[in-house]
Amino acid sequence: MPTATATATPKAVIHQRYGAKAVYRVDEVREAVDGVCPGLALPQSTRCVYRCQLDIPGVLSVSTPGTFVRKKDAEQAAAQIAIEKLGIQPTSNIPNTPEEAWEELISRISYFFTDENFPTSSHPLVGHLSVTLRRTGDFLGKIPISAIVACDVKVQTLCKIIDPKAEFDPLLVLSMIYNAAKQSPGVSVSNRNFWIQSQRPYSSEAVDLALQCWSGISDPIRVEAVLIPCAMEDEPKMVSLNISENEHYMGDIALKLSATDSSHVLVSRTVDKASSEMRFYFPAPDVQFVSDLSKQLVDDRGDRNMNCVINKRASYISGQTIYGDAVLANVGYTRRDTELQTDHVNLCTYYRILLRKLPDGIYKISKDSILVAELPCVYTRTSWKGPSPRDLLCSFCRLQRLSEPYFAANRVSASCNVLGSAVGSEEMGSLKATAGNQCANDGRIAKENPDMFKCSVKIYSKKRDLLLEYSTDYSWSKETDAIQNSALKVLIWFNRYFKQLNTPVEKLYLPKSTDGFTIYPNIFLQEFAMCLSVYGKTSGGDSRTCSAVGYFSMDTSYQQLESSAFLTDIDGQDSGVFPSHGSLACISYSAHLFMKDSRKRYLLEVNNEFEFEIGAGAVRNQLESCATQLSVNQSACFVDQLSDRDLSLAAACELSLDLSKICRDSCVLEFSVKVLQVTEPLEDRMEKALFNPPLSKQRVEFAVRHINQLHATTLVDFGCGSGSLLDSLLEHPTTLEKIVGVDISRKGLTRAAKSLHQKLSKKLLLQSSVPTAVLYHGSVTDFDSRLYGFDIGTCLEE
Repeated sequence: MPTATATATPKAVIHQRYGAKAVYRVDEVREAVDGVCPGLALPQSTRCVYRCQLDIPGVLSVSTPGTFVRKKDAEQAAAQIAIEKLGIQPTSNIPNTPEEAWEELISRISYFFTDENFPTSSHPLVGHLSVTLRRTGDFLGKIPISAIVACDVKVQTLCKIIDPKAEFDPLLVLSMIYNAAKQSPGVSVSNRNFWIQSQRPYSSEAVDLALQCWSGISDPIRVEAVLIPCAMEDEPKMVSLNISENEHYMGDIALKLSATDSSHVLVSRTVDKASSEMRFYFPAPDVQFVSDLSKQLVDDRGDRNMNCVINKRASYISGQTIYGDAVLANVGYTRRDTELQTDHVNLCTYYRILLRKLPDGIYKISKDSILVAELPCVYTRTSWKGPSPRDLLCSFCRLQRLSEPYFAANRVSASCNVLGSAVGSEEMGSLKATAGNQCANDGRIAKENPDMFKCSVKIYSKKRDLLLEYSTDYSWSKETDAIQNSALKVLIWFNRYFKQLNTPVEKLYLPKSTDGFTIYPNIFLQEFAMCLSVYGKTSGGDSRTCSAVGYFSMDTSYQQLESSAFLTDIDGQDSGVFPSHGSLACISYSAHLFMKDSRKRYLLEVNNEFEFEIGAGAVRNQLESCATQLSVNQSACFVDQLSDRDLSLAAACELSLDLSKICRDSCVLEFSVKVLQVTEPLEDRMEKALFNPPLSKQRVEFAVRHINQLHATTLVDFGCGSGSLLDSLLEHPTTLEKIVGVDISRKGLTRAAKSLHQKLSKKLLLQSSVPTAVLYHGSVTDFDSRLYGFDIGTCLEE
């Protein structure tokens, strides 16, 4: 058997010494992000970080001097400071060999059933014991063995040392504890079920004290839970648990699972947040099968018992092997309180847990915008909102049971650096020629320019097998920008991959190397096999019936699709301030699900203040199209397709039960949107702060001057966008008689048409002749005979 070593964490060391006396208080603070512009009246970017204070009454109180991105890191740092101040020398009492761990497991089980430990201990297992002491007859003093698995971390650690497979198999853990209990002094187990009890009766004083300290449930309570069928074709459904005072809470779960009794209910580790008691409960096979499991391990246990069929959905969420039908419930005892902790779990909870495991799931949830928000395709410190790409990638890898991503940021030499801190090589192309000429003409020395940074990323399995690596030729002037942008690229790649899982597995296209990515298919598909079995499942080849993610073809490059929303019920005066490319738009919106057949309408999502960058792919296409057609304080409605059902269920909250049977073809999404505020792009704000007059105004004045010098009567503006140059030219006296705008973006042309129409209408009221304005959909790279013979052409940055 393999050996294992373990070192106690600082929090574990403090707990071993002081137990519940040690109190951690974590405070959330906002911290400025590196790279802000001092002296500018611009919104500064911040992020959420944590600091921790540890109080041990009568001993000491310490605080972390710095801040941490994760709460648990702040707590561990505070515990480490306390250890150093107290001069504690941590000694690991965790066995180093499987044989030592087995002896320790036997001793640990005996310890739970001694009067010295019960009932004065704050251990959660005492809550289980106190409930059983209210019983009468044969069940008096008996608890399910799985309660030990749920309550004691040390038992789980010992089982992992005995056999590392125990980390992922609760059935194997049950087998180990059952066989160890048979050898534990003072403990009795049955040959017919999985009850465990003390061989000696508890003293009356211990029983009275237990009933006082652990009051249990005064009145029966009803707890909502979700039943996850083992068969993939069966949908999850809601169930109600009725927990009474004198019965163990697993009893009603056993009824829902058709298990023999509550001792035949297995428990997974906690799901989602570590602070909750949300777990999967599933039935155990017969005693003989479980007893033999840890004695004679086999690879294919499914052949030994008909009940041992893997529940793929529950296993994927928990990261452990779950067998048969499973109940997802939030109920249990903790060290923090003597009462049984319960909370409702509904279908929305289930689908949000699934959503969190997707590459863009945490981002959507952090924005409180499941239906609207999308993972942006670009990262800039000034406009990025929510968890950083690096934090998102780390969280994704943890939830997928992968190793922490490896980032390697390297300094590279830059012969001529004209880029800002958050500008990548994509933008370098437009400046390369000009910058190169300037450097050559001026004869400047390369060493005067600061170095640039590149970052590569590697993703490993838990076994440290490399499954993906990404390297790039892009460079940034700050190391943090290189790391964040590379992390975002990897996230986007994973996002596309997950959106492809609805295609048949035999048609799955997984390239070995593309766009800077090198994929190791065998390792990759092995690690994501459960994802394929859960998300890649379709009913008769129809990916629309049950889809946690949409469809995306991996062998095409990412592009933001042009999609114009057809607006209705436009309301509000035109303020003339429209969102443009690069600007930050702040909107309010609501999203309703409209069922065509029943004509029913359900509110799915509402957000009173949602901010995103135009052109960054940060929202669904139709909503961005709607926002760019409205000015500040205008509102409108539009209808969009129901992209996938599971997102709607994740957003539906209490309505998830009513919507669980919906079909995509019979529903649409109705959006109501209002533009609240538009903030100019950072470049424009910096322009106004650093240049007087702003560069945009200087460009227009330059164009007007040359038009009048040449006595030009016709002008074509290539890449006119929303028509800012054409609009500005109409405000100046020129010789122009006809102006034409050309752009590849239909959305930009729509905004330009609206703006020019308003400007020309006003000019007609004041003067008899005004220039003719025409807009064409096209590109400067495509020949167009309609543009032949114009006096002057412009191609200016807006």
